[in-house]
Amino acid sequence: MNKRILGLFCFCLLISTVFAKDYKLQSPNKKISINLSTDSKLSFSVFHNQTQLIAPTTISMELGNGIILGGNPQVIKDIDKSVNRELRPVVREKNEIIVENYNEIKLSFKQNFNLTFRAYDNGIAYRFETKFPNEIKIKKETGEFNFPDNKLVYWPREKSFHSNNQVYYDFTSLGELSSKDLGSLPVLMTSEDAPSILIGETDLEDYPGMWFHGAEGNALVSTFPAYPDKTEQVEDRDVFVRTRKNYIAKTEGTRTFPWRYVAIAENDGDLITNQLSWLLADTCVIEDPSWIKPGKIAWDWWNANNIYGVDFRAGVNTETYKYYIDFAADYGLEYIIMDEGWYELGDLLKIVPEIDMDELTSYAKEKGVGIILWVVWKTLDDQLEVALDKFQDWGIKGIKVDFMDKDDQWMVNYYHKIARESAKRELLVDFHGSYKPSGIRRKYPNVLTREGVNGGEQYKWSMNQTPEHNLTTPFSRMVAGPMDYTPGAMNNAQKKDYKPIFDTPMSMGTRCHQLGMYVVYESPLQMLCDNPSNYKKEPECMEFLSAVPAVWDETKILNAKISDYITVARRSGTDWYIGAMTDWDSRDLEFDLSFLNEGEYKMILYRDGDNADRNAIDYKKEVQTVDSTNKLKIHLAPGGGWVARLIPMK
Repeated sequence: MNKRILGLFCFCLLISTVFAKDYKLQSPNKKISINLSTDSKLSFSVFHNQTQLIAPTTISMELGNGIILGGNPQVIKDIDKSVNRELRPVVREKNEIIVENYNEIKLSFKQNFNLTFRAYDNGIAYRFETKFPNEIKIKKETGEFNFPDNKLVYWPREKSFHSNNQVYYDFTSLGELSSKDLGSLPVLMTSEDAPSILIGETDLEDYPGMWFHGAEGNALVSTFPAYPDKTEQVEDRDVFVRTRKNYIAKTEGTRTFPWRYVAIAENDGDLITNQLSWLLADTCVIEDPSWIKPGKIAWDWWNANNIYGVDFRAGVNTETYKYYIDFAADYGLEYIIMDEGWYELGDLLKIVPEIDMDELTSYAKEKGVGIILWVVWKTLDDQLEVALDKFQDWGIKGIKVDFMDKDDQWMVNYYHKIARESAKRELLVDFHGSYKPSGIRRKYPNVLTREGVNGGEQYKWSMNQTPEHNLTTPFSRMVAGPMDYTPGAMNNAQKKDYKPIFDTPMSMGTRCHQLGMYVVYESPLQMLCDNPSNYKKEPECMEFLSAVPAVWDETKILNAKISDYITVARRSGTDWYIGAMTDWDSRDLEFDLSFLNEGEYKMILYRDGDNADRNAIDYKKEVQTVDSTNKLKIHLAPGGGWVARLIPMK
């Protein structure tokens, strides 16, 4: 090696040493730490109490002009920040007060971008930020997530990017996944000797959703749906992407990008109370959100409008919906929904002749019940302003938008457009046929809930809607945000008796398993899926369903094991509610009531009946007096549940 080459080598080494630096960020309680490397690539690793949870993971963003943000990074500035404050959400999904406490580092790079990391006591998050004067194309964003061991995975298996994220979870391991395996978010992983982790994203806007492929070794690699090029509409609802562009997003050059977060749970129950998805999202832009009213809904479609014991022909008609309105008014439900059938498909302004909308809306207003209308997303998009204006004129309270089935950049922007335009007209939104929650509910709290979950509608046709599935979703999908599971089935069956029936469906598991969902599952727009005629025959159950709130002031997890069992206590005002659920294994659970204030409480409980293992409809209502010193032992039948309402005694 001659002197000139040696000198050049030494100079390059010096320059590399000057710009390359490792950074460390710790959570406020110092249990979680992030190690950042800015050597030839950007990478990070995550530790919990010195145990590595995420091995060195390379992240980058490739622009359309070939520039790779994260390749040969050169840090020119770093800024540290700490935040500790209390926030009050517009919609109280879990708590009336949310504590935001984190440490942050923001690295600025010579290549006109920033990278921000945050460390919370229950997770970490990062995101890119670009500073270019003109519009840019993002060819791809890479996250090569590596793990130190072969973690067990609840894999949300998908077939393609054309998906509503309604998945069942394959219980597998990282080592068994390959590049052929496609999964949506969030992804939940566990191991015997370390906390569970869940990877998700939030603050998703003007950008496609993130997905994962399996990879060689103990790894996952991010992937994204590219921007749609040629599409084909099939009937009124399905729009299939036939070809895609060679980039995933075309967007403003100066902007922040979605947060990628990792929830870290020392105990399984910590997943239920994790608020990272909401905390990292953009703040509310609705100037006065006081009109946003969470509540419960009587739903028509699940029970096929199959009411009985009435003197009119049941169906999609004015008389039937008046019956639903009367039912809602009698039992204190805030809303009814008019699902598919109220308009002629393809035209939201053509009401079917059996429906008198003016009469219905006037009747609902008189009864103090709001109406929510189901709409196909494409038809709504084609008639957006005129349709929403008409809904507002009718006095409609919200819309249920269905069948989007994608989360590419165009479709993500559609969600924001619907949320924005609905908010202008004081309309609530429930997204169905939707991707997982990704933060929009904080920016537009009129988006109260969404599907993106294999919920109760599956009972109409599936053999896979098991209690085990019902005990997996709270620890995975629900961490991302509220889920419109649509509980409340009154016809319940044990495994040997269950069969899917479309017009008169039943549920797997016991009656109390269904009641437990109203405490365990979060949805500020909570459905009562079954037939009002069935509910009227169940006055004891309706006593509970009439009272149970849709939003909560406080949440505590009393028992929890992913996919096996859960016990949740939630407070609304001065009343507490407790809900428990189990998988197909019968079990005894114990918990104490030390979370109660001083004084006695009247506890109205519903437990699996002594014969619920044979006949899932069997339950027993009991009333007891308890206080904070009590310890309870409850028995759950196979696929069982338990619920209670605790009212302070004056």
